[in-house]
Amino acid sequence: MFNFDFYNPTQIVFGKERMGELDKLVPEDAKVLITYGGGSVKKFGTLQKVRESLGNRTVFEFGGIEPNPRYETLMKAVEIVKSEGVDFLLAVGGGSVMDGTKFISLASSYRGDDAQELLIDRRKVMKISKAVSIGTVVTLPATGSEMNSGAVITSSYGKLPIFSPLVFPKFSILDPTLTFTLPKAQVANGIVDTFIHTVEQYVTYPAEGRLQDRMAEGILQTLIEIGKKTIEDPEDYDARANLVWCATMGLNGLIGSGVPQDWTTHMIGHELTAMFGIDHGKTLALLQPAIWEVRRENKREKLVQYAQRVWDIKEGDDDFKIDSAIEKTRGFFESLGIKTRLSDYGVTEEKIENVVKALESHGMTALSETNDVTLDVSREILKMAL
Repeated sequence: MFNFDFYNPTQIVFGKERMGELDKLVPEDAKVLITYGGGSVKKFGTLQKVRESLGNRTVFEFGGIEPNPRYETLMKAVEIVKSEGVDFLLAVGGGSVMDGTKFISLASSYRGDDAQELLIDRRKVMKISKAVSIGTVVTLPATGSEMNSGAVITSSYGKLPIFSPLVFPKFSILDPTLTFTLPKAQVANGIVDTFIHTVEQYVTYPAEGRLQDRMAEGILQTLIEIGKKTIEDPEDYDARANLVWCATMGLNGLIGSGVPQDWTTHMIGHELTAMFGIDHGKTLALLQPAIWEVRRENKREKLVQYAQRVWDIKEGDDDFKIDSAIEKTRGFFESLGIKTRLSDYGVTEEKIENVVKALESHGMTALSETNDVTLDVSREILKMAL
């Protein structure tokens, strides 16, 4: 196992009817900016409940944070923070809203001329010593952003990650009932996102992280057990509660501590989203089987372990186990209503070179846990995904 530091200060407030606790969680004298995405938080009354729970505090609202939150949109919220003296941000929504709110927090504290610089120069992020505090009310389980310090933001430089320990949420309210009204497609995307977060930290190479492996396997098995069920019966509280908790645990740093991590699937997936508008979760579902086919020798030991422990494939030789596990994984995604081929989304072979060029322009030329996914390998993966 590698050396590691683990730090996670986020308080999780999990369960039914916990919204009223906002009054204790948010500082009494705070000026609060509530951030959200589309109209669903208004339509289903979540936003009103949040406002009521905040009592007599000074509260502002900023809506319209889009999926794959855009820099230009977020900077409009930064203007409100600065002009109104906001000192607490409350994200109400899913991963995009939470990610966007983290950027708003950092950009509001940035003293440079162009906050977009934070997305391309980590040194500038590290110079920020204090950021606006954040809390979250989660309405879409997927990204784990409610319990980590990372975000992905879309700007003129592309779809890029940003990290800072200053933007760990102070607290996150996880009430599974708030997710009951989600469209089935969004729930399916969230299941896949959580699944791939987990395997990107697990299906790499052996590092004697035995506890981390077992925890990752538990998340994957739980998603397989409840995935289709929670889509078909969204008000099954126990199934949805398990999904919500899996999403949080999949990317809060715990299962990735002391072990190698990959993230090839996410990096190539970001380019597919940016170029073709394919949902993030869908890009992951179509890429992961192809990546495992292309890199099966690099990941052989962990793919066999994945086959045996997650899918209970005990018969046959190692190649049979790997083939079966890949097909079962593809079948699981398809069972959720998600297609797993680029051609299903109208992407043809002649468009692959554009994706490769985008990877090159964004410096994604040595991906994977061993930095051996070159542009040529990425090209092979994309062709395999057709």
